[in-house]
Amino acid sequence: MARLPSFHRRDAFLLAAAAGGGLLASGSRPPAARAAEDAPLPRPSHYSFGLGSFRVTTLLDGYTQGDGPHPIFGQDQPVEAVQELAQANFLPPGRMENSYTPVLVDTGEAVVLFDTGNVPGRQPTAAFLVDHLQAVGYGPDQVDVVVLTHMHGDHIGGLMQDGQPTFPNARYVTGQVEYDFWAADERLSGATEQGATLFRANMMPLAEKTTFLADEGEVVPGIRAVAAFGHSPGHMAYHIESDGQRLLLWADTANHYVMSVQRPDWHVRFDMDKEAAAATRRRILDMAAADRLLVSGYHMPFPALGFIERSGESFRWVPVSYQLNL
Repeated sequence: MARLPSFHRRDAFLLAAAAGGGLLASGSRPPAARAAEDAPLPRPSHYSFGLGSFRVTTLLDGYTQGDGPHPIFGQDQPVEAVQELAQANFLPPGRMENSYTPVLVDTGEAVVLFDTGNVPGRQPTAAFLVDHLQAVGYGPDQVDVVVLTHMHGDHIGGLMQDGQPTFPNARYVTGQVEYDFWAADERLSGATEQGATLFRANMMPLAEKTTFLADEGEVVPGIRAVAAFGHSPGHMAYHIESDGQRLLLWADTANHYVMSVQRPDWHVRFDMDKEAAAATRRRILDMAAADRLLVSGYHMPFPALGFIERSGESFRWVPVSYQLNL
């Protein structure tokens, strides 16, 4: 039986406090209540459901907000075209939110975590993966396998805390092409310097405990790699299947539920090979639509789960509603 989406206990407390605050007239609120108005609003932190005999949980590491979506998305397009698409989808034309959602899969034989979120302490609204993992009953020491879809900082940032592995009993899995790219000495200068420095601090110390995969490589029974190069040189998606039920974890193949899905050919600032990334998006979106796959996308709006529908020559993101609870 699938579990209903659940809130972190801290979130429930904040929601109760906010509801109680509504009984006060605005002029009578104490200073602490007025200060709380500037704090981030509470939001769900995890969502669990059954996939065959597997238990899958999406975990909100956090989010950031800023200017956009142009030129982050539609970098090769006029700003007006991007703004028009945002407004057509009921989004503000000049502001956007980016969320980060690792995924936990408990197969019954292994607890597998996909990606580790942001560097702790770097941003006030991100790097809450361990808190939210514990909220669903898993300690970091219970994670058996950590899969890194690629080596960008918001995916490997949570591998270490205070210089020690966050998941001390885990083995690690990543793509061979991706690892080799970031391990090369020449990455320590130019546009890749910052990423390579974090890679050397967080990932390279774990190399002896790491398994390196190619396309179709198996993580554990029921979980296989899908080459999805372009966003980074060896970026991987993963196909998860149990008892005939399937989930495509596409990581950063598409990073915005409107811009990258409805306009998959538009360039994205963070795609390292923009043409390859666009071709990969088309291929993965086409597969998801044709096979009616449930999809988890790292940067899709939380709970980061949905389906892909064909729309003319393009596609549309259809978020989950209650179907996974049944």
